Amino acid sequence: MSLHRRSFLGLTLSGAGSLALPFGAAAHETNFPDPDRDLPKPIRDLKPMAEGVVPISVEERKQRIAKAQQLMQEQKMDAIFMEGTASCFYFTGMRWGQSERTFGLVIPASGAIAYVCPKFEEDRARELIKKDFGDEVRCWEEDESPYALIAGIVKDRGAKHKRIGIEERVRFFIADGIRREAPGFTLVDATPVSAGCRMYKSPAEIALMQKANDITIEAYKAAFATVRPGMPQSELSQNLSAAFRKLGYSGGALICIGKYSAMPHGSIVPQTIQEGDIVLVDGGTSVEGYASDITRTFVAGKPTQRQRDVWDLEKKAQDAAFQAIRIGATCESVDAAARAVIESSGFAKNYKLPGLPHRTGHGIGLEGHEWTNFVKGNKMKLAPGMCFSDEPTIAIPGEFGIRLEDCLYIADDGPHFFTKQSVSIEQPFG
Repeated sequence: MSLHRRSFLGLTLSGAGSLALPFGAAAHETNFPDPDRDLPKPIRDLKPMAEGVVPISVEERKQRIAKAQQLMQEQKMDAIFMEGTASCFYFTGMRWGQSERTFGLVIPASGAIAYVCPKFEEDRARELIKKDFGDEVRCWEEDESPYALIAGIVKDRGAKHKRIGIEERVRFFIADGIRREAPGFTLVDATPVSAGCRMYKSPAEIALMQKANDITIEAYKAAFATVRPGMPQSELSQNLSAAFRKLGYSGGALICIGKYSAMPHGSIVPQTIQEGDIVLVDGGTSVEGYASDITRTFVAGKPTQRQRDVWDLEKKAQDAAFQAIRIGATCESVDAAARAVIESSGFAKNYKLPGLPHRTGHGIGLEGHEWTNFVKGNKMKLAPGMCFSDEPTIAIPGEFGIRLEDCLYIADDGPHFFTKQSVSIEQPFG
């Protein structure tokens, strides 16, 4: 990183190691074009971070299914149905996605799981279905009802309670089709089962999330080192995506500059970084499906006292939220702790602006946002295995916004951040 660039950013980047031999050297020797030749050097020098990634084991997924079946029995559900989305991946290790043709998984309260699939897709489905997670695939032709097959699986496994749980990502037309094909059954929310499993992460899941966070920090460091006066927002975004790619993953971020940083999810207006601008970067990647979500906010150049004061207040709010996390405390108490810091400094109350307009944090795991949330009214109690973001934004419309976001997991001894918090407005990396 050049001295000019270091001075412009006003940043201190830590953790730099020895420089790797650029890929381009070997490419030149063999007369192949270097696909990374035009990348900025901090990004070009990144090395893949694949080492140490341990996928979720077959045994752990089987334990998840067993827990789901136990929860179904407690909730008096005969089965749950889900499409081929995140919950299907969680239990079986396979994804299918969603289309107008119904594909899904039935997990009964007792007995073997089964899949429902379009007939012409059966061969592909059997390729994707893991051998340890069921071999029953009931197929429907284009002129037949997939919903009748779903209802049939539930009935064949035994229907003690006449209640079918529907996972939250299942679309209405499918749920309604099941209802019509299962007279006498009640369709209920399967969230107590799906969230009852997925909300509490195992050590293996936490290890994958740790890796995703480590990768994200390295990508941020490299991309932030490329910032220069006049840089378009889109160029910084491209550099960040390239950094993730060099590390061996796909990833990216929302980038908000200047007054647009007060809009928590950004603006469609193209932006350019100028001296003295707030730059807010919010994004991440995933490892074996497990997500990271990190926000860093800094100033391109020397911060004003106003920017520094609001940044420091945001850090205090983030710290207050973290300190409020203890086993048995309610989720809403964490939100209240962060909000109290911001509101006591004269900002608006009750999610109004200028101030903290959104919840203090969200659950995270296989999805960037999942159960549950640090938000007013959520009286769910915190427990080991839960993972959250801690991100109380301070948004000042027309001026700027500051968000610091680090994710955390709760262990038996309390909360632990996956990442080191920002130290100061000049030092986004701990």
